[in-house]
Amino acid sequence: MLIPSASAGMTVLAAFAILGPLVAWWLAPRRRVASALAVLAAVPILLLTLSPTRRSMTIGCAIDWSPQLTAAEPLANVLLFVPFVLLLAVATARPLRALAAGVGLSLGIELVQAVVTPIGRSCDTSDWIANTAGSVIGATLAAIGLGLARWQRRTAVDDDRTVRVDTEPVSHR
Repeated sequence: MLIPSASAGMTVLAAFAILGPLVAWWLAPRRRVASALAVLAAVPILLLTLSPTRRSMTIGCAIDWSPQLTAAEPLANVLLFVPFVLLLAVATARPLRALAAGVGLSLGIELVQAVVTPIGRSCDTSDWIANTAGSVIGATLAAIGLGLARWQRRTAVDDDRTVRVDTEPVSHR
């Protein structure tokens, strides 16, 4: 897997934090587009985590409950799930369900890596934790963007009502 440097990864994470809610806001009324983009965002996840390597592995999983999420490899695992969960949350308008899907997908990937040894991938709980952190970030950014879109719709409806009330003729009896 191509692993960015930690500083490059932090820059990408900062860009996600700034642009993520804006993308979610823009995509909120375009759920089909968000769905298609979520499917596209799942492709690199599956390719980078399940494509075979030349290594030989044994069945099992490394247990590590304290990954350093700011190190290059764990940060790459965080970044991998942010766009997928953000787009899925917008497509479904359900950030918590998208979060659960991201956590579940990561768990499924780790289980496949643990059991399907011919692909040469290693199961590691720290990868699952990093993917879960990325899922939380993606769901949070989507929730902010979806909230902005709801607020904008409410404001537009309130503006329409105000205009209609102000323009109705007043009857003089």
